[in-house]
Amino acid sequence: GRPVTGPGNRPLKFLSDMLKGKQGRFRQNLLGKRVDYSGRSVIVSGPKLRLHQCGLPKQMALELFKPFVMKRLVDLGHAQNIKSAKRMVERSRPHVWDVLEEIIHEHPVLLNRAPTLHRLGIQAFEPVLVEGKAIQIHPLVCVAFNADFDGDQMAVHVPLSSEAQAEARILMLSAHNVLSPAHGDPIVAPSQDIILGTYYLTVVTEDALGHGHAFSSATELLQALDAGAVDIHAVVRVRGLKRFEDEAEEDYESNPGRLMETTAGRVIVNEAFPKDFPFQNRVLKKRELAALIDTCARTYDKKDLAEVLDAVKSVGFTYATKAGVTIGLEDVTTPASKPKILADHDKLAEKVETQYRRGIMTEDERRQALIKIWTDATDRVKEAMEEGFGELNPIYMMANSGARGNIMQIRQIAGMRGLVANPRGEIIPRPIRSNFREGLTVLEYFISTHGARKGLADTALRTADSGYLTRRLVDVAQEVIIRTEECGTDRGLRLDIAVERAFLKQKLTGRVLLEDAVAKSEVIASAGQEVSAELAKRIDEEGVEEVVVRSVLTCDARVGVCQKCYGTSLATGNLVELGEAVGIVAAQSIGEPGTQLTMRTFHTGGVAGEDITHGLPRVVELFEARTPKGKAEIASVSGRIQIQEDERTRTIELVPDDGSDSIPYKVSRHARLTVHDGDSVAAGDSLTEGSRDPDEVLEILGTRDVQMYLVDEVQSVYRSQGVPIHDKHLELIVRQMLRKVQLNEPGDTEFLPGELVDAKLFSDANEAVVANGGEAASARPILMGITKASLATESWLSAASFQETTRVLTEAAIKGKSDPLLGLKENVI
Repeated sequence: GRPVTGPGNRPLKFLSDMLKGKQGRFRQNLLGKRVDYSGRSVIVSGPKLRLHQCGLPKQMALELFKPFVMKRLVDLGHAQNIKSAKRMVERSRPHVWDVLEEIIHEHPVLLNRAPTLHRLGIQAFEPVLVEGKAIQIHPLVCVAFNADFDGDQMAVHVPLSSEAQAEARILMLSAHNVLSPAHGDPIVAPSQDIILGTYYLTVVTEDALGHGHAFSSATELLQALDAGAVDIHAVVRVRGLKRFEDEAEEDYESNPGRLMETTAGRVIVNEAFPKDFPFQNRVLKKRELAALIDTCARTYDKKDLAEVLDAVKSVGFTYATKAGVTIGLEDVTTPASKPKILADHDKLAEKVETQYRRGIMTEDERRQALIKIWTDATDRVKEAMEEGFGELNPIYMMANSGARGNIMQIRQIAGMRGLVANPRGEIIPRPIRSNFREGLTVLEYFISTHGARKGLADTALRTADSGYLTRRLVDVAQEVIIRTEECGTDRGLRLDIAVERAFLKQKLTGRVLLEDAVAKSEVIASAGQEVSAELAKRIDEEGVEEVVVRSVLTCDARVGVCQKCYGTSLATGNLVELGEAVGIVAAQSIGEPGTQLTMRTFHTGGVAGEDITHGLPRVVELFEARTPKGKAEIASVSGRIQIQEDERTRTIELVPDDGSDSIPYKVSRHARLTVHDGDSVAAGDSLTEGSRDPDEVLEILGTRDVQMYLVDEVQSVYRSQGVPIHDKHLELIVRQMLRKVQLNEPGDTEFLPGELVDAKLFSDANEAVVANGGEAASARPILMGITKASLATESWLSAASFQETTRVLTEAAIKGKSDPLLGLKENVI
């Protein structure tokens, strides 16, 4: 039929159109509303601010706090009534500013930068009035907001009621949100200039001015430094310094006045740290500095930590300025040996070409050989270039300290660019010999454009995909809230310490032990204990072979999950509180780094059989429980392998150990096998290369194995990009994917065969039936992708606001459903 048209032949909006899409009733009005008492402006750096402060422009503050100011003016008798007070404010009389100062004192405001990818995208600050029209931001909170000062804007909101102010002050103040909820490490580690400053202070130069002099105290040394009698990098000896890091307590106690070798710069850096923090006598780069901040976060309370951060910030900025680090053309010198290195490798390449022409080498071997030769050449040039840099070369300092850039980038400026890829992602076996300082030839420039454009296109695609993934994750997990203290389960996860050693931080830390951790019949930690970073380290060092920990995968709570199975909240380091929306935190922790994951499937030089998805698409594939591209064949039972081949096909015969009929697997001729003729395999082992299908893993090995498989596979993608995420977040999502069972035999329950039922409801119904002497129902677990799982939620309000709006609403209306409002989203609506 033809749509009903309005004036000007425009089809009228249907009811369903009003409800669906980003601009529809659900997402526009019910899940997101415009708010009063808010403003937005460009942000600039406020290096003088304390961690819990932000600079608020005067005009903006006056407008935001207008009603408060007006009431206060009347109370103080500066104005007779509200109307005249309003007039005073609008004319910005001198009284008004004094009153504003008074009101703003201890009244936090919320700052938010879109896109808010995780909960640290909105934080509370105490406003400080500033001139101008730009909001000032503390440099260290930029990481959490993912902000920079190239024209970003931020929004300000004013919490009105006293409860809202208290929540902002206690829960959302930036100084209280130092740890990342995704991995539990500090998120406010110093960066860029601050690192450069501290690095500059801790570097040593041989035989600098004042080398070997002795000083009676740190004060005397700093006076000598000011007078210009000693260089900041000179090795000097000083009395009365605090305990060094590698010094035993008793040695220090017995002789606190000893002479210690250090530099003036290091003395200055150490003054930023607390009195009882050991003296750091080494070069501090990004890594080391982050580790020190981490130690402080675990040792001191939030207030002291904020002071340390501010002190390090001030020292870093001051000395980055005093260091006078600049970049000149002479700082990037191309190594003199470059022509010789290139000539040597040209000869090698020529040899390879000759062999190829004579037919000794295949096309593929030639490519590999050339790529190896030129990669080697690039590395040799890079090494020669690094040798040419002095310790205090500005560009080298930036890269070496971790402040900005890396050796690879410097190599392209001063060494040689090396090999680049073509649009299909294959490496072109002819190198770019020039560097940016010498300038590229026209041809070199042209091949470089492939990679550059691909990078830009990927980034644009990635952002959208990642945002959509976050949205689906939030929808599937939003109803998971900490509901009870203890669910009473006796199941847990077994962690093999030796296997997981490298990742203990993301697997073991922050959990509650289910059984005692035992090493050589000695109990290291008892059941019910929370595993801190220190305890995890001890468990590893004492030689515990395996531990059993509580996990959300095994939690028996009817609604949400329980405190003990979740463990500690990574953002606080304490046991998670009741009512904490851990589902949302999990979804944000997984979604937020999504943008960093690389997009495309890379083809390694067109090698067949390497067509495995990586990066973000792989994460989506796993969470949506899709059959992977190029999936592996899996042994469905344990048995022995016999491989038969004819011209066209290969068949893998699996002879089961229990003597039943053998099972044939047909595979293509060029599929890569992971087994050989006569091998023994266990059920669930891969027979060919590729990713295993999660549905098959579930069918053959059961729930526990598919849970571990999904968590580990997603982790491997994030780890390959160096993104730390705690396992518990991934487990929470996987728990939501496996919460339904499909009925085989309904028995005496009220379910229908083939119906999808919540696993907890199912076991409750079964218990009730069995208690009355009836026959229990049987069912098998079902793995649902996150989109399906969030539409299969018990709450229709939540599902309607997600996808397929009209279908969900009509279904709910027909069944006459009511919504118990247990999840987060329903209540927002």
